[in-house]
Amino acid sequence: MRNIILFCLTVILYSGCSFKEPANSSQYKMSSTFSSYTNNFLSDNNALAKNDLKQAIKYAKTNADLNQLATIYLGECALNISVGIDDKCKKYKDIEELIDNTILNSYYNLITLRINKEEIDLLPEAYKNFTIYLNTNQFNKAYNEILEMDTISSLLISATLLKDKLTTYQIDEIIEIASFNGYKKSVIFWLNELKNRTDNKIEKEIIKRKIIILESKN
Repeated sequence: MRNIILFCLTVILYSGCSFKEPANSSQYKMSSTFSSYTNNFLSDNNALAKNDLKQAIKYAKTNADLNQLATIYLGECALNISVGIDDKCKKYKDIEELIDNTILNSYYNLITLRINKEEIDLLPEAYKNFTIYLNTNQFNKAYNEILEMDTISSLLISATLLKDKLTTYQIDEIIEIASFNGYKKSVIFWLNELKNRTDNKIEKEIIKRKIIILESKN
């Protein structure tokens, strides 16, 4: 989650905003609540996540500089994409013409798989090598870059962008990482991906039963 927060602050920095605000400023609160949203969203704590996102948007809307709000919208979109939700980043696109930020635009192009090589240098550092390998079809190298990422949220977002090129062994590794961090929503997403990959009826049934148990409220 720290990487998403750092990305957010990087966007603000490049927008020329000052950091001479008090520690309890809306900027700090926005970052803090979005970090909480990320954790609760991936952990499938939906009610808490919904409240966190609402608060993050509220703090972002205290500033006339819409780069902060756009960052929140892109972060929400990226997390949705990471668990297979069909998100076209409509919230971001609705305000895109009101901002002028090449970093945000490059990140949007990455998570929607339409980034070109000229934009890669504008991305947060954690995504640069991964994107180079992704764009040049060096998928094993791209996967290795994912495993080196400092934050699990970045790892999961990037893994989904590479989803169709992953082996079942690599998907098992992603599931293990998500499980270790308690990210139930991600675990279920990747178990479904694994289930769809296998032709073994017994294995498919085992995975299906695991998903049912994880989704059960009991």
